[in-house]
Amino acid sequence: MSSPEEYMLPCLNKKLFGIDCMGCGMQRSLTLVLQGDFVAAFYMYPAIYTLILLVGFIFINYFKNFKYANKIIITLAIINAILILGNFILKII
Repeated sequence: MSSPEEYMLPCLNKKLFGIDCMGCGMQRSLTLVLQGDFVAAFYMYPAIYTLILLVGFIFINYFKNFKYANKIIITLAIINAILILGNFILKII
């Protein structure tokens, strides 16, 4: 039986330059979420839950428009950017 890791895309930034990119760990983290290992998913990529929340909200808002959808989407996007940049900075230090 094959594992999901066999089908994951390699990080070209890490292969070419030897350093992680801002998205490194996202695929493995999503796989961990789908397997039910929520704590390991957070440690792998801390922004995974806010990204899922953002994508989920955008998907739901596509079918049912919310009154303050733009403010919610912008707020979630800012939170995601802070988490992703913070995680990236911690990785390279």
